Parts: sequence; C-alpha cells; structure tokens
Amino acid sequence: MPARPAFRLSLLALALAAPAAAGETTLALRQIDDLKAVIATVEPARQLVARARIGGTIVTLKVREGDVAAAGAEIAVVADPKIALQMQALAQRIRSQQAQRDQARIDFDRVQELQRRGVSTQSQLDQARTGLDVAERNLAAMQSDLKVVEQQLSEGAVLAPAAGRVLSVPVSEGRVVLPGETIATMAEDRFVLRLSLPERHARFMRAGDAVAIAAREGAGEARARAGRVRLVYPEIQGGRVVADVEVEGLGEYFVGERTRVEVSTGKRQALLVPAAAVYRRAGAHFVRLKSGAEIVVQPGDAVGADVEILSGLRPGDVIVTP
Repeated sequence: MPARPAFRLSLLALALAAPAAAGETTLALRQIDDLKAVIATVEPARQLVARARIGGTIVTLKVREGDVAAAGAEIAVVADPKIALQMQALAQRIRSQQAQRDQARIDFDRVQELQRRGVSTQSQLDQARTGLDVAERNLAAMQSDLKVVEQQLSEGAVLAPAAGRVLSVPVSEGRVVLPGETIATMAEDRFVLRLSLPERHARFMRAGDAVAIAAREGAGEARARAGRVRLVYPEIQGGRVVADVEVEGLGEYFVGERTRVEVSTGKRQALLVPAAAVYRRAGAHFVRLKSGAEIVVQPGDAVGADVEILSGLRPGDVIVTP
C-alpha cells in the first residue's frame, strides 16, 4: 500500500517533464487580398416590362405583386369592342366579294366557251379574264385585312416576356389602357448582388474574382456565402464603379434587400500565424515563441486557417503551435 502513492508521483513527474507534441512555424510576410467591406443590393439581372400591345379595356388581370410567372404566361387580357365590329364588317365584305368573284368566274367561262365556238372575240375574253383576276385579288386583300384584325384581337393577351417574379402591377381590371402602357413590371428569374465601389478600386476588380457575402441575419444561416464577380460595368458614374456578383440562392431574398459583402481591392503584405497558435488569457492574446517566451499580440482578421497579427511579432520569429 505505501508503494502505490510513490508510483503515482513518479508517473506525474514524468508527464510534466515530457513536452507536448508541437509544431514550429517561422514567420514571414505573405501577400494577401486587401478586403473591403461594402454594401450590395439584391437586384434582378434584368428588369422586364409587360406592356399592352393594343388599346382597350382590361377585362382580365391574372397576376399580382409577388407572383411568379412562366415565360409566355398570360398576365392580362385587353379587349377593344371596335375590333369585333371590324371583324364583322370585313366578314360581310368578304362574302360579298366572294359572290362577285363567283360571278366573274361564270362570265369568264361563258366567254371562253363562246370564243371557242367562234362567237366571241379575243378582246371580250381578255376583258372577262381581267374581271376575274381583279375579283380574286380583291378577295385576297380582304382576307388579309381580316387576318390583320384577328391578329390585333389576339394581341389583346398580355404575355410575360420571360420567367420571373412580378414586382408591381400598376393597373386594375376595368381600366382603359393605351398601346405600350405598362401592365406589370417583372424581375427576371435570376438575381445578382449589385455593388458600387469608389473608382480608385476599379482597376483591381475583374470578372471571376471571389467575393464573400455575410450570412443573412434572422435567416438561420450559420456561415457566409461565396460568390464571384459576374460583370464589371465599363462605365464609371458619379465617381463609382458598379459590378454584379453572382451568388446561388438569391431567389429567396427581397428585391432591393441590402447585405454586406467583402471584395478584394488589391494586395498587401501581412504576417500570418496558425490560428491554433494564438491563445487568450486574462483578456489578452498570446503566442509562444520557440525560446519559451510568451508574447502579447494583437490579432486581426482570419485568413483561412491562419490569423493576421497586427502587432507583437516580426518576420523571422519562430512560434510554437500546440
């Protein structure tokens, strides 16, 4: 029994004497992206407008704000009573012209038979042929006019120019509209983050650059999203350059919603250490050097698995990572 405590004390002494497994890192300046936090706005890649193609009264309105419409879906129906009256008038004229055409064909056949028997002259045959040709061409013209009116009637249906979400409907059923008037404004079914930066950063932005998007507050997102610059607009307006960032899953955002993003505005030199090498004690951050000394440091932003050190260390220091 007395030997057992002595054995435990010897084991404890050996454990304290044995160093923990550690890694050594020699610090050197590294080039990293100089990130800038900006506010971006969720915008549709293109904003679409569904317009009335004919004037008349809205008899049917099938969408409201927030609805999702497929490409070519019927949004509203505009009716003009005058078009129906024009169709009726043209139908009557066509029937009258068909009767004249039939009579002209009978006259031509009769003169042709008489001319074959030698009773009629060639001039009478030519005159009958001309009358038949004029009657047929007039009938064809009237039928074309009827197709034009039928096309106008079909254009009363207002169609969605592309798939997307309806943003606003500034009209209501029973309202009189003119040709070209807006029936609905839609956002194309593809959203981007549109950001604006000072023009001094324009030369650093390129299509394809990675962008970090902050997690949406109140949506239960655990981590930030990643996106890429889709387009940098070649025109600077008001001293600012505009760029579009493509991110998956923006369809659940509101159009015009703002979120914070981080974009690269150049390169800079930084001193990075493994995040595991920094520990906190008594409200301060420390790292341990190879010599065993503890150095108070001021950490900055995380860069992958490393963290930037703003003060306390210098290139060439060898730190120990447990």
